[in-house]
Amino acid sequence: MLKRRRFKQTMTLSERLADEAARCRDEARTLTPGHRRDMLLRRARQDETAMQIDAWLRSPGLRAPT
Repeated sequence: MLKRRRFKQTMTLSERLADEAARCRDEARTLTPGHRRDMLLRRARQDETAMQIDAWLRSPGLRAPT
């Protein structure tokens, strides 16, 4: 059986998503309008949405079901 490679993340999920969103937006700025640019901007928006969902899930107001 194959063994999974495991490693500890050095950055939080929010930090990784913010870095990825910034990288996508920076790369999109250098491109002319087209499919690749649209995909990069879409990915940046998805990363920002994921950051908001992560923040909501980690908020202290959220309670586990009893």
